[in-house]
Amino acid sequence: MISWGEDCRNGFGLVKPGGLDTTKTDISCVNLIHLKSKIQALSAGNSVVAFIRNNGRLVSVARIQEDLDGRRFTGKLKSVTCKERIRALSCGDSHAVLLSEEGRVLCLDKANILSPLGNLCNRQVTQVACGDQHSILLTQDGQVFTWGQNTSGQLGLGWGEPRDMSMSPKPLKSLSGIPLVQITAGGDHSFALSLSGAVFGWGKNTAGQLGLGDTTNRCAPAPVVCLNLKKTVLISCGGEHTAVLTKGGVVFTFGSGHYGQLGHNSLRDELRPRVVGQLCGSKVTQIACGRHHTLAFVGPSNKMYSFGRGEQGQLGNGVKIDQSVPLPVQLPDQIDDQKIEHIFAGGNHSFALCSLGQESEERPNNLRSSVGKVTQQAIDEEIIDKWISECDSKSWKKGQKEITKMFSSASCLNGSFLDKSCDKHYQTSPKQSGLDYSLVQGAFRKLAKKGKVLTEVEAVVQHTLLRSLYEEPIGVEGLRVYLVLPELLRVLHKQHRRTDLTEAVAAAILRLHPDKLQVLGDCWSSLKPSVMTKHIGVWKKALSGILRNEHILRTRDTGIKHLLQVLGHLHRANQKSVETQTVPDSTFCMEEVHFNPIFLEEDVKLWRLWSKQDVDQTPAIFCRYPFLMNLQSKINVFNINAALTKNPPNNRQRTGMWPFDMFLVAAPAPFFELRLNRASLIEDTFHQLSVAYHSTFKRSLVVYFDEDVKLTDVYKRDFFLHLFDKLLVPESGMFMYNDTNTLAWFPAMPRVEEKHYFLFGVLCGMALYNNNMVHLPFPMAFFKKLVNINPSLEDLREFSPIEAGSLQYILDYPDDDVENMDMTFSVMWGDVAVELDPKETGKLVTSANKKEFVDTYVNYIFNQSVEVVFEEFRKGFFKVCDKDVVEFFQPEELRGVMVGKENFDWEMLKQVRTMFCYYMTEAQSQIYPESIVYI
Repeated sequence: MISWGEDCRNGFGLVKPGGLDTTKTDISCVNLIHLKSKIQALSAGNSVVAFIRNNGRLVSVARIQEDLDGRRFTGKLKSVTCKERIRALSCGDSHAVLLSEEGRVLCLDKANILSPLGNLCNRQVTQVACGDQHSILLTQDGQVFTWGQNTSGQLGLGWGEPRDMSMSPKPLKSLSGIPLVQITAGGDHSFALSLSGAVFGWGKNTAGQLGLGDTTNRCAPAPVVCLNLKKTVLISCGGEHTAVLTKGGVVFTFGSGHYGQLGHNSLRDELRPRVVGQLCGSKVTQIACGRHHTLAFVGPSNKMYSFGRGEQGQLGNGVKIDQSVPLPVQLPDQIDDQKIEHIFAGGNHSFALCSLGQESEERPNNLRSSVGKVTQQAIDEEIIDKWISECDSKSWKKGQKEITKMFSSASCLNGSFLDKSCDKHYQTSPKQSGLDYSLVQGAFRKLAKKGKVLTEVEAVVQHTLLRSLYEEPIGVEGLRVYLVLPELLRVLHKQHRRTDLTEAVAAAILRLHPDKLQVLGDCWSSLKPSVMTKHIGVWKKALSGILRNEHILRTRDTGIKHLLQVLGHLHRANQKSVETQTVPDSTFCMEEVHFNPIFLEEDVKLWRLWSKQDVDQTPAIFCRYPFLMNLQSKINVFNINAALTKNPPNNRQRTGMWPFDMFLVAAPAPFFELRLNRASLIEDTFHQLSVAYHSTFKRSLVVYFDEDVKLTDVYKRDFFLHLFDKLLVPESGMFMYNDTNTLAWFPAMPRVEEKHYFLFGVLCGMALYNNNMVHLPFPMAFFKKLVNINPSLEDLREFSPIEAGSLQYILDYPDDDVENMDMTFSVMWGDVAVELDPKETGKLVTSANKKEFVDTYVNYIFNQSVEVVFEEFRKGFFKVCDKDVVEFFQPEELRGVMVGKENFDWEMLKQVRTMFCYYMTEAQSQIYPESIVYI
């Protein structure tokens, strides 16, 4: 071992006789110590240094004391005998925490008395760390516990916790589920590191030692966003500074720079992580922070660098002065044939454990849990093969314990199945989960081969894992479990098992805090289409199975509501995903489910009653999830809703005869009447619509021609047929047409009054509302805009193939050629030249902005140029039709319903319409025998 720094020349009493060598001068304080016995691990605090010896059977402690003049010196080494083997330890200011081979924690007080740490419920601990007056531990199931002083929030439990000393360890729930590989602590601040390199800090931040860009203390773990995607593999904390090491050997430091301990050639504090520039090019493999100094070890060259405070010789550079840049530690010549295995720093001390090559191979890796990372347990196909092979043998109980241990731990699942190709899991973000879905699918496919194993996994997940999930995991890694479990559900569905677990997982997803559910939605948005389709299929299949049970369907069970809500969140995620990865909306549709019209009527009533209110008492309402319905069901809902609007249930009158007036009978249904002359069809229609109350548009339509009082539905069909023919000819002046005169669109410069477009919208709404198909020669963009979907270049291709082809040509054109086209952001549309970017007249189209040009061009044609007239049309249309119900339809479905393209089950529609004839009295039917159209 080599050591340097505060009062270390006597070798801490660890030296065998004649086994202490120093370098050239006493001032450098670098000593080569030939040990009496091997040291497995060590740790140094401000006033205590502790060593693990004799293969963990003995802990030796040296305490820093002060003489009468206030000078510090190292006291006599004292031994603490342990009943259990100790494999790791960490020292605070004057206390130490020890970790046994069995995963138990022992606390060493100032009097060197050991006592077991309670309140851990027999959890196995894998790592311990100490700050000045607080301590942290990490359990095998991924839980973090903290105890000690909380004056600066260093326990991470929130400001609601007492700020004085807490001797009972408490769980740090916000890190629950994160697959952590390291915890560490400094003076009054703490850090945790995840398997995929996410860094979380909390506690004191007065010098920026948390790397968050400010000096505000944090009472709960906060992600250090600046270190995202940097592939962090190790963190070390000093008194008020922090050092971070990446997989590529780059060192970042931040916090207090008062003594130069950041290595940036300045004494300035850094509030954000900053690269130690002078170490660039050297592949640093280890870092260690003392109270005010930092060590960096370059493994390939066996060289060590130091910077920071040097008053006690802790830099090992031959002088006792501070230095603000990394300089080599002057190591003894005698270690040239030895390998430095681990470096340590703490207080004003520095250490390195060395060994000969053979000793290095023989030395057990007991240091990982105190100076580096712990190995995160993970599920893979190898261990699954083991469970399958053992499930019918005597060793099955051991396999059951392993299954319970792994599948009850969210951190284990979140740390499994990672995409390690090109270190992709280090790129984890809301847009990149870090999972390799082929590994997920392969693992659960293998599990499904043995029912006994699968049943065990199912039980553990349902009864243990789901109950342990925290509603506010701090990072994306804590949400991976919700991306993994659907694959388990999928293999369970294939074996036709009950949907209880699916419903339980859905409930767990919905328990997430809204902000975390939003992040999960971002993860869903980034899924590949094949994976997204499987996720959707899991929830659809469970819901479809439940719908076969009429009793459960009638009760609108909570499980149904949860499944619907999860599908709703998935649908929203799919809508905002990258265009090339969006799965078609039809993926959500349950084509095989045909809802009973009576059930749909009840559902529509509930939908209208509860409106958009969503509380725990809100029942499962399918109308809130129209994307699940097939076209037939959507049409049924539209007609039911229209019938309820035309003839509301409260539209009743009393008989006027007591006691019979307690019974309500249907009041005469109101109608909207148009009395027209065929010779002036457009003029009469527009006039009568203009003077009518808008509220009457929602009534059933009745049409009379040329003072003929006969009531016949033929007139209504005749009305729509001839009126739309007249309105949609070029001579009407209302619309512009494409080059082939086959498709119409709204003009940029209208030649008729704006109110005509409002009335045209009313007429289109009336046609749909009264179940009449009409001639509407508009492109798909028309129907997209009605359901609030933005038109695209494809829609322009339908209306004007030549124009769209030219735009596509620009997108496909080589970048250099685009630069030479000398094209500007302008368009000739409707015989008018328009600047697409008014803020920059004559703006050139370049390779960098060509997509922007195309998008702006399409937006101008379908949105900007027709903004006023189309808005008038939209207002008129939705004066008749319920906007929320119209948006049930996809654009192509709406076109089919309005124009007549799809093949519908008209007999089913007739049944639905017939249901609502009870709103009409027998007398009404005699007076108006054809007033309701049955389809």
